[in-house]
Amino acid sequence: MGSKMGDPGATPQLVAKDPGPAPTVQAIESDLQEVAKGGTNVDTLVARMVVDAGLATPEEVEHCLAMTRQNQQEEQNQQSLMHFLVNNRYATERQLARLKQQLEAERSGQKIAGYKFLGKLGAGAMATVHKAKQLSLDRVVAIKILPRKFSSNPQFIERFYAEGRAAAALNHPNIVQAYDVGKSGEFHYFVMEFVDGRTVFDDIVKHKRYPEGEAIDVIIQIAEALQHAHEKGLIHRDVKPKNIMITKEGVAKLADMGLARAMNDKEMAEAEAGKAFGTPYYISPEQIRGEVNITAAADIYSLGATLYHMVAGTVPFDGKNPSAVMHKHLKSELVPPDHVNPKLSAGISEVIEMMMAKDARGRYKSCKDLLIDLRAVRKKESPPIAHKDVLPQEDISALVAAEHSATAYMAEDRSSMRRAPNPYLVLGLIVSLVVSVGFNIVLLMMRS
Repeated sequence: MGSKMGDPGATPQLVAKDPGPAPTVQAIESDLQEVAKGGTNVDTLVARMVVDAGLATPEEVEHCLAMTRQNQQEEQNQQSLMHFLVNNRYATERQLARLKQQLEAERSGQKIAGYKFLGKLGAGAMATVHKAKQLSLDRVVAIKILPRKFSSNPQFIERFYAEGRAAAALNHPNIVQAYDVGKSGEFHYFVMEFVDGRTVFDDIVKHKRYPEGEAIDVIIQIAEALQHAHEKGLIHRDVKPKNIMITKEGVAKLADMGLARAMNDKEMAEAEAGKAFGTPYYISPEQIRGEVNITAAADIYSLGATLYHMVAGTVPFDGKNPSAVMHKHLKSELVPPDHVNPKLSAGISEVIEMMMAKDARGRYKSCKDLLIDLRAVRKKESPPIAHKDVLPQEDISALVAAEHSATAYMAEDRSSMRRAPNPYLVLGLIVSLVVSVGFNIVLLMMRS
């Protein structure tokens, strides 16, 4: 599964995180001592990096180096080149920290022709992700690199390239775009769109839960992304808060096609039979059972679990370990989200409960249907498909049959009336006729 319960889905994040406090010069120096090759002087490394990055001119760096040498000769409190660069405002501590990240990438041997590494974004069990500049197009990208320990494993390599192919098959504004996949030296890499923002998981950690309207806005965008993927014949199989990114402009993007699979790929489906691929907190029951026929309904379930977490502030099922959580997905009744967060509307609770039906046949038939209900709830209307007052199809069919039966009975009853007229009705008609004739005779006599 590759997931830890304290960290739902250990997928490296491809977003620019809040940088937090600037690192100190001492901390940067300490790290550079570890990075420096063969005892190379740290000041020499810093001088080269600062000039190459255009933070300072060679003359300004030489000026600071002279101050460094003078400081060493006078045997005062030893200060490095970085101190003088910062003190003279040629560079900031944060700029120097970014240069250190770039040097780390270079020293690790992770060089790819045509790209300049700008630092590490994140690391997981299956990949390390770096921020880089694509020199030919002068754009910032994210590069996912397969670790050395997997570089000789055909299974991991094939899955890595399968992710690239799956992402490349999709072209949608709410899906992180794939640019390139390949091999450089002993490293396999996957170049993709860099998203400058945050993940939904970051928001949950920071604010605990989303306001209902904001959550629906995000989920509508991801449902549209999934609809596009499903129409292309792909299922994501790992929809979760960490795989939904939010740009600074508020655009939601679905990321990480690492577990994506073509719905008609019978060979892979049979090879994976009996294995649970996904993240425990958000995985569908059929994925847990390792069923061969995994459909778009699995993504709808995981999106429902994600929406539940967003608005309730807690995962739909929790437990002491992955097995306990997955057992609850299979057997435990879902606590309606509006029971966890009373501020939620009944409509959103109905939608989530239908999305998370344990039997895939009870969920929305497609993301297109799901979007109908999501947009209705966003307008503060009842979801027409999931609303509890709407009878299930079987009940509707029975009601229609009963109505037809009643109509046929009434028609037969009226037919019987025509065959055997009611005597009271006939008598009434005769009386009316006599009165009418008498009235007309009186009128004629009066005129004459």
